[in-house]
Amino acid sequence: MSVQESTISARSRLEAMDWSLVLISQGIESSVHQSDEGLGWNVCVSPGDYLAATEAIRIYRVENRNWGLRREVFQAGMMFDWVSIVWVALVCLLYWLNDWRVDLKTPGILDTAAVSQGQWWRLFTAIWLHADLAHLASNCTFGLLLLGLAMGRYGTGVGLLAAYLSGVGGNVLSWACEPQRHFGLGASGMVMGCLGLLAVQSVSLWRKTPRSGGHFLGSLFAGLMLFLLLGVTPGTDVVAHLGGFIAGLITGLLLAVRLRAWRKAGPNVASALLFVVLVLWPWLLALRGTR
Repeated sequence: MSVQESTISARSRLEAMDWSLVLISQGIESSVHQSDEGLGWNVCVSPGDYLAATEAIRIYRVENRNWGLRREVFQAGMMFDWVSIVWVALVCLLYWLNDWRVDLKTPGILDTAAVSQGQWWRLFTAIWLHADLAHLASNCTFGLLLLGLAMGRYGTGVGLLAAYLSGVGGNVLSWACEPQRHFGLGASGMVMGCLGLLAVQSVSLWRKTPRSGGHFLGSLFAGLMLFLLLGVTPGTDVVAHLGGFIAGLITGLLLAVRLRAWRKAGPNVASALLFVVLVLWPWLLALRGTR
């Protein structure tokens, strides 16, 4: 460490790396070093950037406090939001209801002919239906991971709503591109939407630090490779998968313009409430139509 540098003490190397990433996003150059005593870690910045650096770290800590269900994974700055388990539980609940209690597939499945006749709610309800246990298990497994990462990156409510609307976007493309009557169901379009959201999540860093363009391009390439691996499996609704992935890419790019603002409490609460409305309202319309 240079004597010309000012230091900001961190509790661990992981925290120091996290703060360094925050400073990079603000255009502040920094480096991470272990303290001379070997008991802690320091983020080192130039004296002229010290006040701006401490303020940026303070704001970051305020915005990310009290989120006990979010944990860092893989690298500094990448969060996993365990609230995604609630989504998995809801998907499983609707599968159980359809299997044992009430027929949800008839009014809720994506029927392109019915959508063309005005039953738009099927674009939403189809996401919650699955053909069998294998279909359910696959979407819940990948969905738990990818949705948790998307919610951790964009915010609990914002990430959940963005992924859900991306899944709807996949169903819209499936409806628009099928020349004949087509039936579809499942959350795989939403899962592919999460993949799209994650593929462009580093664009906000690229906007502020042009030298980080390689990280964005690498992330985008990885997302495309995962889509080809997971989204074009024979026997699946490839069009819905592609639509969800593209919708996720577009939504992620739009959110990245003001990522910090979207991660605040207000937008996340509003997004969570809108998500609840967009789950209940389509199902109320679907079930009312069966009476």
